[in-house]
Amino acid sequence: MSIQSKSAIATGDGTFIIDTVTIAQPKADEVIVKIKAAGLCHTDHDSLNWGKPIVLGHEGAGIVEQVGSEVTDYKSGDKVILNWATPCMKCFQCQEGNQHICENNSPVTAGGNGYTPGHAHLEGTLWNNKPIERSFNIGTLAEYALVKASACVKLDSDMPMPSASIISCGVMTGYGSAVNTAKVTAGSSAVILGTGGVGLNVIQGARISGASKIIAIDINPERLKMAKQFGATHTILADKNDIGLMQASKHVKEMTDGRGADFAFECTAIPALGAAPLAMVRNAGIAVQVSGIEEKITIDMNLFEWDKIYINPLYGKCRPQIDFPKLVSLYDKGDLMLDEMITRTYPLENLQQAFEDMLAGRNAKGVITF
Repeated sequence: MSIQSKSAIATGDGTFIIDTVTIAQPKADEVIVKIKAAGLCHTDHDSLNWGKPIVLGHEGAGIVEQVGSEVTDYKSGDKVILNWATPCMKCFQCQEGNQHICENNSPVTAGGNGYTPGHAHLEGTLWNNKPIERSFNIGTLAEYALVKASACVKLDSDMPMPSASIISCGVMTGYGSAVNTAKVTAGSSAVILGTGGVGLNVIQGARISGASKIIAIDINPERLKMAKQFGATHTILADKNDIGLMQASKHVKEMTDGRGADFAFECTAIPALGAAPLAMVRNAGIAVQVSGIEEKITIDMNLFEWDKIYINPLYGKCRPQIDFPKLVSLYDKGDLMLDEMITRTYPLENLQQAFEDMLAGRNAKGVITF
């Protein structure tokens, strides 16, 4: 029997509506998840302009409702976190350990625009009697989501569903950029440019890794207060007119014995600041462009002097079945702050307000709850 699911649907013209989609029975390797909470990030708003109808949402957690005939790892009633970057475990990149950039399944590196052809059982979700894509093959801003079983990670914790829902993008991206990509070391110094949801999780990753000096930079003093709550030891209130944050970089060097930080992370998504972390790190330091800028920018090659490394990682090099349980364990131990990150929750009907609050910077993280 099919399921009727109230969903947020991008209409393809920059707007969205709340309407009902019909979800078919899962195929052999699929599951239907009853969504309990779905985190919001800027990519969800960007997807309004992908020029096609799509069920919105790519962060989420819920309870397994139905499983396909070949699914053995999950059963009805299991709590799961959904993962948008599903590895195939067979391609070159997966074999190299780069599950986040799977050559077959990644909706970023394989399919583009949040959908992987052939991966998502497109005809399994119908809107107005026509198949509709699901954002990043999952579509979590809905009462139910039809997904591959490989997109699920079992949640063995009593953490609230809103906190679980944000793990699968912003938390993983920030924490993983610090821990998996840069490999922040104990006793080191790290500077974080931009203290939104992703930046706060870079701060947490640096704190958990044992960094002794964590410098947060932002133009919003309220965000800097939150940065200190999550682990920043020092803050710099930036000037909007500070081109490339060059003045802020001087303050960073003053705080780090004149040489610059060991690690710097750009989390602003502002193209003009794409090279800014290079100005913050010492010679042979590591600069990480976390926010995924996909535009042409001009970089002064003098910023690379000398022996600096610049990395543009995706999704914190996520290995979902390994990293998600680690994050859950850190939460259960009290080391990873997630409840405190959720500024506000909303019903699906208030999605427009949730988008407005996100774009205005009012929330560290907003979550839709069902």
